[in-house]
Amino acid sequence: MRIGLAQINTIVGDLAGNSRRILEAYRALVAQGAGLVIFPELVVCGYPPRDLLFKKRFVSDVERATRELAAQIGAVPALIGYTEANPTGAGRSAFNSAAFCHQGEVLATARKCLLPTYDVFDEDRYFEPAAAPTVVEFGGRRIGITICEDIWTHAMISTRRLYDGGEPVRQLAGQRCDMMVNISASPWNYGKGGVRHKLVADTARQLGCPVAYVNAIGGNDELLFDGRSVVCDAAGQVIGGLAAFREELRVVAVGSSVPQPSTLSSQLISPTFAQEDLADIYDALVMGVRDYAQKTGFKKALLGLSGGIDSALTAVIAAEALGPKNVIGVSLPSVISSQHSKDDARILAANLGIEYHTISIADTVGAAEQTLAPIFAGRPRDIAEENIQARARGLLLMAISNKFGALLLTTGNKSELAVGYCTLYGDMCGGLAVISDVFKMQVYALSRWINRHKEIIPVSSIDKAPSAELRPDQTDQDSLPPYEMLDAILKGYVEEGLSRADLVAQGFTEAVVNDIVRKVDLNEYKRKQAAPGLKITPLAFGVGRRIPIVQKYVS
Repeated sequence: MRIGLAQINTIVGDLAGNSRRILEAYRALVAQGAGLVIFPELVVCGYPPRDLLFKKRFVSDVERATRELAAQIGAVPALIGYTEANPTGAGRSAFNSAAFCHQGEVLATARKCLLPTYDVFDEDRYFEPAAAPTVVEFGGRRIGITICEDIWTHAMISTRRLYDGGEPVRQLAGQRCDMMVNISASPWNYGKGGVRHKLVADTARQLGCPVAYVNAIGGNDELLFDGRSVVCDAAGQVIGGLAAFREELRVVAVGSSVPQPSTLSSQLISPTFAQEDLADIYDALVMGVRDYAQKTGFKKALLGLSGGIDSALTAVIAAEALGPKNVIGVSLPSVISSQHSKDDARILAANLGIEYHTISIADTVGAAEQTLAPIFAGRPRDIAEENIQARARGLLLMAISNKFGALLLTTGNKSELAVGYCTLYGDMCGGLAVISDVFKMQVYALSRWINRHKEIIPVSSIDKAPSAELRPDQTDQDSLPPYEMLDAILKGYVEEGLSRADLVAQGFTEAVVNDIVRKVDLNEYKRKQAAPGLKITPLAFGVGRRIPIVQKYVS
């Protein structure tokens, strides 16, 4: 059978637009000779719909759109992910389903069995689980249908312990399938692609039949979907692999047991199906900025250029995502700003070809300090005055954003956000936090990777000691340990859930660990007010981490 993989980018809630994309992809793949076309999970409504599912008409509107799509499906069937109303009157009001459409009708409906509730997922809040996967007979073949999490019960997956019921893959193993398909909306984090491909390959070997896996593509809010749809033959060999971080339509021929020739395999595997981590991170962030801006209606992006490495990396990503002519960079020097920082900002803007402006904040800061002088009288200068500079920049950047309708991008990295090395209503102002899930050492690695062929980010921005430049001769290491050490502690405490004692046992100094952990805990209130950030790690601040602000637990 020739399987058409429709790896398409949809917008949550855009039923009409998504339906157009589905039909366009269907017709294109049929024209390429597909005998069955497969779409991602919840492709009709986009993933994740979250609390849109609680709107009274949403599920019925999605069902109507699905029926209208089915009416336009011809002799070549299509498997289309959608939300289905639960007609039983028991349990939650909807199923996460897939419609098997053929000759103008929905011939069969498959429902998701395993509903994830970990990390960013909250599907048990919305959907009722099915007791078993569905097998559809078509063209003399038995096709097992699973949806995303249904295959995530492999021994290497820690979350398999969350499910007490039968494992869908094992249930299918006793039903002599000729092929299994899995429609998915599996968010990306770096290092995840290989796990998925092993999962699909091992499932194919377990069932003794080919497995076709089609994944969503695109950015929706914080979540990034990389695509990388894959087909494995019965021996677990990859015979088709689609591109990462872009739409692709591809037809892959599968048989019940005969492996594909290696020459065919190489022709059907995209060059980006497997690529290095830095390329993955860069492509993911570019896609995330592009989709967030375009799907929310922004044509231009705006950011402050400090001359430092974080704003430089953010500017490069924005220029790649939206085009240089659609990016506005603004240098906002104070009386403390160094000349080399101002020069680096200007050189970066010239290298990228973006619109560039310089606006001094000296008068704004001076006016604020003069206004506050009576109430601050008799008190020494401290962080309050330093933060006036950051907040003056935020004020002016938000004004420019309002005036020109440009999306303001924040430029803080994960290391800074973790310890509160950022200013509320200052450098945290903005609509999208582009690198808020990128540790500082990753920022350096990405910047050097960007410069691998020619200098785009000024080398001095990479080599100089990082500084917020809120007081003379300030460096980040005045109040933070070296970033190599800081990132290692943060990865352990934030992402791996290690205690202070665990970190000290790894060799970190107790005083340093206590200071960093205290900073992380105290600054939860800042992160709750941060702009949504693009998620690239298994545990990002925001949607995937739900630590109380008011809490006294010390680990």
